[in-house]
Amino acid sequence: MISHMSRCGKFITFEGLDGTGKSTQLGKLATALRAAGVKVVETREPGGTPTGEKIRRVLLDSSTDGLSPLTEMALMFASRAQHIAEVIQPALEQGSIVLCDRFTDSTEAYQGSGRRLGSESVLSLHRVLCGDLQPDLTILLDSDAASSLGRARRRNQRASRRRRGGHGDENRFEQETRTFFARVREGYLAIAAREPQRVVLVDASGTPSQTHSQIMQVVSRKLKLPARIS
Repeated sequence: MISHMSRCGKFITFEGLDGTGKSTQLGKLATALRAAGVKVVETREPGGTPTGEKIRRVLLDSSTDGLSPLTEMALMFASRAQHIAEVIQPALEQGSIVLCDRFTDSTEAYQGSGRRLGSESVLSLHRVLCGDLQPDLTILLDSDAASSLGRARRRNQRASRRRRGGHGDENRFEQETRTFFARVREGYLAIAAREPQRVVLVDASGTPSQTHSQIMQVVSRKLKLPARIS
């Protein structure tokens, strides 16, 4: 279990619907932090470790049929527990800033709200399997579900054309209904309302540069980082 007080690094997570620009913004923040001489580890969920990436392929491949919501949630946490032990905890102990594309908030929003499993089961598993590790800051990129989903689908179509039948795609969740994604978004907004000290809502409807500027202001203020970071 990681004590929030004993670790010397910082843990920043990026959350939001697919297509809100999480990966792009995580990369931009990492570049800015490294330019200022900060040690940064970039990672993602599900995945982040060899074991986790195998689980990711099962979870996100559109050819994966018949996965029950509870199995889906259990696999997410299996990947996460390994990720914490193998990547996140060691990096925090070494003083790095860990930037993670998705964490337990995604499970609460997608499985808890989207799949209607409820928040309590997600939070209970997080306490047991993840030592209740909490991010120092969570950046929730928000835009309406329809536009986010459209961007995610176009991105995956481009990736599929590049692969030309290679590895499996990552659009199993994108085949869900608009109603499902509306529930996921509402789940995210409920988390932000419940934990305003940790979760900061960032409007992702502008240009990537506009969104990055908002994120830099949030990160500098919340983590008291040097003013030269921009």
